[in-house]
Amino acid sequence: MHGKAARAQTSHERGSALGIRHDWTAYEILALLTAPLLDLVDQARAVHRGHHADGAVQLASLLSIKTGACPEDCKYCPQSAHYAKQTGLGREALLEVDDVLAKAQLAREAGATRFCMGAAWREVKEGPAFDSVLDMVRGVRALGMEACVTLGMLTQAQADRLADAGLTAYNHNLDTSPEFYGEIITTRTYQDRLDTIAHVRDAGIEVCCGGIIGMGESIEDRARLLQTLATLDPHPESVPINALVAVPGTPLEDRPPVDPLDLVRMVAAARITMPACRVRLSAGRRALTREAQVLCFLAGANSIFYGDRLLTTANNDTRDDLALIEEAGLSVQDSVLR
Repeated sequence: MHGKAARAQTSHERGSALGIRHDWTAYEILALLTAPLLDLVDQARAVHRGHHADGAVQLASLLSIKTGACPEDCKYCPQSAHYAKQTGLGREALLEVDDVLAKAQLAREAGATRFCMGAAWREVKEGPAFDSVLDMVRGVRALGMEACVTLGMLTQAQADRLADAGLTAYNHNLDTSPEFYGEIITTRTYQDRLDTIAHVRDAGIEVCCGGIIGMGESIEDRARLLQTLATLDPHPESVPINALVAVPGTPLEDRPPVDPLDLVRMVAAARITMPACRVRLSAGRRALTREAQVLCFLAGANSIFYGDRLLTTANNDTRDDLALIEEAGLSVQDSVLR
């Protein structure tokens, strides 16, 4: 067993000792999502207090290190080459290592403890570009930050190389339920995603895996997404909950905004079913009022993407974020590395 995989096994045993479940049914999760809102939030709050008593919020900064011209056809994504003529988003080359590390240093100085790097690739290919990403990972870790990347599909050997470089976490979202998935993406199967997650886990890297609501899915699809995540063993260490940002030029450009209370329900159900994970408020947070964001924190969110930009869309003002966290009586997670 890979050394880091052994630590993941220890994490699994610790979770079992805490009574964390991996046998959730879609029916049980649907019952959570349709429960009276305040009852649901009360339950999630109790679970959250039991596993995250410090009330700390992790600030994660996100940078697109290679933008546009992705061969995938994800209907929500402006980086897809399939919709480039409509979105006007062109191909950009992979950023230089030094430029990325300079941005990571700025994020660290602003209070972020995790630096996430995303490349618009279908899959990782061996060669100079991947070697540069490995150097980025080493450099971010040398700054005393957690390093996360999202690069598309991985082989086991590539996951092992990322682990050896010191990668903290790999993001690979499931996006939606297995049943609705084909309505959103046809160029990669659901099993492809699960296989990449398995490679990451076997390498001993933390898994960052969540989904998106607001793409036209049913509430049953939302329950099935959470069930798929909550029956992974171990659970993902981070679960990003995204609300669709309907970007002009993409096939989902006309989708109506997500009801903020639906986002609260997803956060609460994720917290109840995956008690020890970090539930991260991700894309779509900019459209939320301060009150809706506080309700998400109350329901169990304990991480946000921090900085004025996500991969290709705008994000909340950093000063407003810090002020909101303070006013809510929460704290910012200190650096985990010394």
